[in-house]
Amino acid sequence: MTTIAVTGHMDLAESTVPLVQEELRDLLRDHQGDLVGVTCLARGSDTLFAEAVVEAGGRLVVILPSRDYRQAKVKPDHAPAFDRLAAAAEVVTMPYDTANRAAYEAANGELLKRADRLVAVWDGAPPSGKGGGTADTVEQARSAGVPVDVIWPRDARRGS
Repeated sequence: MTTIAVTGHMDLAESTVPLVQEELRDLLRDHQGDLVGVTCLARGSDTLFAEAVVEAGGRLVVILPSRDYRQAKVKPDHAPAFDRLAAAAEVVTMPYDTANRAAYEAANGELLKRADRLVAVWDGAPPSGKGGGTADTVEQARSAGVPVDVIWPRDARRGS
């Protein structure tokens, strides 16, 4: 069994979504039926990864940063996918009442603790200095010796 976690941008341009979907499917194809995907199930990259894991016959583990994450952070347009994928997953909620930077950092730490590999849907931009973002998670994984597969297709871009 291979456990692959994901980190990635939430704000993918609409034209980038199918490019990322294709690369995720290609990456996970080798693990069909032998896969656990770990995600915080944020909009964008996390959700695309979760859908690809399910499509590959894998099992999902969703790490929620806080008890209020669903109510406070999941926007109405993302809620149907979030609810559908979370219902099919093992859900682990971090011990924070409120979704904040500390909760996100703890969730990313839990993600990496469980991972054999990390997939990063990442444009390569350095950390913002706020902590808990994609670049920070990639740095943490590399420091911990967790192999990182970066996905950023040619012509990919972030939206607004």
